[in-house]
Amino acid sequence: MPEPLTTEATEAARALRAEAALLSIRGLSKRYHAPRGTVHAVENVSLDIPRGSITGLVGESGSGKTTLGRTLLRLVEPSAGSIRFAGEELTSLSDRQMTAMRRRMQIIFQDPVSSLNPRLKVKHIVAEGLRAHGIGSGSERRERVAALLEEVGLSPDQMTRYPHEFSGGQRQRIGIARALALEPEFIVADESVSALDVSIQAQVLNLLLDIRAKRDLTMLFIAHDLSVVDYLCDRIAVMYLGKIVETGPARRLVRHPAHPYTRALLSAVPQPDPLASRDREVLEGSIPSPLDPPSGCVFRTRCPRALPGCATEFPPPVAAGDGHIAHCINL
Repeated sequence: MPEPLTTEATEAARALRAEAALLSIRGLSKRYHAPRGTVHAVENVSLDIPRGSITGLVGESGSGKTTLGRTLLRLVEPSAGSIRFAGEELTSLSDRQMTAMRRRMQIIFQDPVSSLNPRLKVKHIVAEGLRAHGIGSGSERRERVAALLEEVGLSPDQMTRYPHEFSGGQRQRIGIARALALEPEFIVADESVSALDVSIQAQVLNLLLDIRAKRDLTMLFIAHDLSVVDYLCDRIAVMYLGKIVETGPARRLVRHPAHPYTRALLSAVPQPDPLASRDREVLEGSIPSPLDPPSGCVFRTRCPRALPGCATEFPPPVAAGDGHIAHCINL
């Protein structure tokens, strides 16, 4: 049985990862106060995103993935914790300083329809960030927009059209071009292929890989499909009810999942061979309300291997080898 990491070992491992990390999160929480109580959307999350990598964030709907992604950019203000980007603490920046920082941090939204202003032409949508930051003249911005559209697989001649004149995949490419306009170092891609047909998903995923290689970008790719994340990402973090329950290199985590929640997610991925035998791990019930999360391990109410000790406290990290860590006392 793997041994839980000691406090010293945990801190040493985190220090090594943080040295190479573009984004380092410690104890990050986001809570919303509602009439019925406090919503624990993100609770005490610590995560390092290595420079130049694509880190996948997976989990069921309601796990807090989108809230975490938006909190990293301070589109949603954190309730507690630290967000360090390239060594700079984001939570201590003023609004003006954060506006300047957002040139280096951008987001690709989930819905390629509602995220684009239907009253603006594509050239104005893509150049919106350039105008907001006072970058370039009008002609320089048009040249920049034309180059960006070509980079994402669209024609510069299409810049005078409106969003409704494009397909879903083309609209998502416009959203990607807009995110690239300011030449950011870090991008949050929030479920950026989930609304697309499978064939179009593959094209957009390959586009993101090409952009990462060309620009040396760092990405947080939010998704619920582990097969997509396995294809695209270098590392994976699994999130359940506001907490990270497992992290590790993508290939190792998918081939050798340690946490029971990760195993259940993987067993739900459709297989191309209908005759292949497989051991399904079907979860009973639905994800609990973040208004009243379970004590201890938040997954224990649905876990087929839950022990009495799971209700006491959230499990410490357990090393599963090669940078692979899971929060479970029953490994």
